[in-house]
Amino acid sequence: MKALRAKDSQALFVGFGGDKMRAEGCDIRIDYREMAYMGFVAVIANLHKVRRNMCIAKQSLLSEKPDILILIDYPSFNLRIAQFCREHLPDTRIVYYIPPKIWAWKEWRVHQIAKYSDEILGIFPFEPAFYAKHGYKCQYVGNPTVECINEFITKNLELTTQENDLKIQNSKFIIVLLPGSRPSEISRCLPIMLAAARNVANDKYQIVVGAAPGIEDDFYQPYLNNEILIRNPYATLAQAQAAIVNSGTATLETALIGCPQTAVYHITGSKYLEWLIKPILFRIKHFTLVNIIANQEVIQELVGKRFTQINIENELRRLLNDEPYRRHMQQQYADIKTILGDESAAHNAAKTIFIKQ
Repeated sequence: MKALRAKDSQALFVGFGGDKMRAEGCDIRIDYREMAYMGFVAVIANLHKVRRNMCIAKQSLLSEKPDILILIDYPSFNLRIAQFCREHLPDTRIVYYIPPKIWAWKEWRVHQIAKYSDEILGIFPFEPAFYAKHGYKCQYVGNPTVECINEFITKNLELTTQENDLKIQNSKFIIVLLPGSRPSEISRCLPIMLAAARNVANDKYQIVVGAAPGIEDDFYQPYLNNEILIRNPYATLAQAQAAIVNSGTATLETALIGCPQTAVYHITGSKYLEWLIKPILFRIKHFTLVNIIANQEVIQELVGKRFTQINIENELRRLLNDEPYRRHMQQQYADIKTILGDESAAHNAAKTIFIKQ
């Protein structure tokens, strides 16, 4: 939105999103927190809300008749909206910015995405080749996570007061836990992550838990003892010795900051279903963005049946005590930065959208 408005100061935005979009002047029709349903059971339980959101989206399109519809990830919802837009508003250009990770699973969606999108703007350098394999065009515009981390590094942000107090008062090394962004995954992952970290930390380390946007501090309190809860964990990761990270964008953020880490992820019924789910749905060797981009194992993936307290403890001890292992991981992080480049994803996406109008 910032980049588009820099090219067109009169641009108006209507959409589904959160506080940051609202702060940029977007007319928010539904807050994204009312749409964060993950997994079959959660979707079924909130089906009436999903249908309501779909109706509001369609009504907003018909009333606003936008020049551009910009879709971001969320394929189960956005592809239906794209089809509706194509059928009822044929003059509206449809841009899929940050397309879903169909190269990882549900590859068949590539045809739907290409059918309903005038432009596909990817944020991973291997995506153009993936789409080309299917006969479609995708432009790599850069990675927004790189942009965020570069901004953090360039501005050389000082530690927040809370984090300064953490460093000065405790004089301890730091272990960071990033348990995810949704209540369901936090409740499943955080207790195991905490149990493992507590067994390793002893009196030498301070355990710090990163809170997700949109989730109140009170949600975390039942899980915490002597741990410190923080928000915006970049500065803390920059001074931490190791991190345990729920798989997602946070693993890439942690890598770009340079903190040694292991990734975890809970899969319900993994002991019995993983042998079936993985070969049917997944088409990649690795689970985390860090390893996918590097095309090799840079960080340990403790996913599904490997997500156990003892496995986390063993890997955390290695991260803390094996200096050659730490240095090798950080060198591979540097290689990932080179692969991603330092182009501004927002600037390049806005440029493409603006030129095509």
